[in-house]
Amino acid sequence: MNKEERMKDFIVRHLEIVRPLGKDCSLAWWENALTGSEEAAERAASLSAKLMKIYANKEDYAFLRGFSAADFTDPYIARQHDLLRRGYQGEQMSDEMIEKMVSLNKEVEQEYNTFRANVRGESWTENDVKKVLLDSDDSELRKDAWMGSKEIGARVADRVIELVHLRNEVAKEHGFANHYSKVYALDELDEDRVFRIFQELADLTTPAWTEWKHEFDAAQAKRFGISIEEMRPWHYPDPFFQEPPNSELNLDRLYADKNLEDLTRSFYAAIGLPVNEILKRSDLYEKPGKNQHAFCTDIDREGDVRILCNIRPNDRWMGTMLHEFGHGVYDLYTDYSLPYILRGPSHTLATEAIAELMGRFATDGIWLRLYAGASEEESKAIDAVGHQETKVRYLILTRWFLTMSFFEREMYRNPEQDLNSLWWDTVEKFQGVRRPDNRNEPDWAAKIHLACAPVYYQNYLLGEMFAAQLLHCLRNDVLRGKPKEALFTSPEVGRWLKEKIFHQGNIRPWEDGLKFATGEYLNPKYYAEQVK
Repeated sequence: MNKEERMKDFIVRHLEIVRPLGKDCSLAWWENALTGSEEAAERAASLSAKLMKIYANKEDYAFLRGFSAADFTDPYIARQHDLLRRGYQGEQMSDEMIEKMVSLNKEVEQEYNTFRANVRGESWTENDVKKVLLDSDDSELRKDAWMGSKEIGARVADRVIELVHLRNEVAKEHGFANHYSKVYALDELDEDRVFRIFQELADLTTPAWTEWKHEFDAAQAKRFGISIEEMRPWHYPDPFFQEPPNSELNLDRLYADKNLEDLTRSFYAAIGLPVNEILKRSDLYEKPGKNQHAFCTDIDREGDVRILCNIRPNDRWMGTMLHEFGHGVYDLYTDYSLPYILRGPSHTLATEAIAELMGRFATDGIWLRLYAGASEEESKAIDAVGHQETKVRYLILTRWFLTMSFFEREMYRNPEQDLNSLWWDTVEKFQGVRRPDNRNEPDWAAKIHLACAPVYYQNYLLGEMFAAQLLHCLRNDVLRGKPKEALFTSPEVGRWLKEKIFHQGNIRPWEDGLKFATGEYLNPKYYAEQVK
């Protein structure tokens, strides 16, 4: 057998084990997310450990290291080899370490899944907390809700730090500075370049952010009868100040009597990306014990794509539905004739780009007229203020993404430092939110991503840049000469996304894929135009 044939044989044998095991693992995690079941969590953790041990196999990793791209004539074999090699490299650790990390991660995730805030003796969901922070004029109630939402941090912080140490230990054994740098290196991201871009965005947005934030703080202080200096985290629209305040147009009223499933179905069908199959398998409403967040999962890379949400008929959840189904159509409309390993997104940031592109439409005046029943007059009024509100939304998102990315990198660089202070130092630097007085609690650990989706947040900001570039291409090339409504009604949108993005799967690195679709590598200028 020549080298290419040996690699093909390895892939076949590898997938005979990994495909069914991966599907069973996905189904177990799905059950756990829906129910909070300890039995499902144990099963999912056990299956995850089995998968990790496959990729931790030292002999297989040595085999993969014995090849280079020059050994293959088939570019698909070369790409699969590259992905497998990096996948194995990322999991090189002992069975004991795998068991320890998976067990600890399972414990922590269970804590987040089943947590409900204790607010004045009552059990509150995340939706309940966010509603108070959006709408209530009662400062003391807001403070109690915010404090209650942070209680999860103290419960899990020690175990999250332990996970950070374990991840760093594995990374350093293989020559990486820490786990954060390891993930970048294995995920086709240049850490120095990414943080140069992030710092440029920080500098670029600081003047606009400072001006808007001062005006917002002044209005909030007046609302609550306090001085600007007395503003604290519970005076902002959500527990982390990652979402914009209520629109002055009160878009929630447009959704109050709407079925968000129907709106989602209608929109995606109109642009040539029907989602009926995803809706059939999804779980979209609140339940006891259910994970309170939202996510999309591709169970088997064969069409079983599902969404978990906890929707209520409001603006925020409409945006979330469009966002998550953006992930869903990327997975559903992949090219199933591609090799299994190459199916699906070219990178996490690429699927985030599609999700973020779709999610932004929930506040667009034209979209609201077409799908949510806004009148022509309302649509024009929304668009009249929408430009400024869009800028505000992206300013808030940008500063939040920067907060998370810079904090997490420093946490992995030195997990022994005072992380409670580091968190508030970073929040104050990028978001301008004053820390609570006389508080020394692990408020950072209330963010589930830091524990259970480590080194992920950079993908949101990079994904927003990717999305801005796609939107520019759609408007100026694909739909050139067509009315603005075409972005929300034309099957050409879905056709182009399928041809240029979804069907390409993971056959090339993500930035080469972006150039294939738009003619350019990642160009931050399109995103910068939205926020400067």
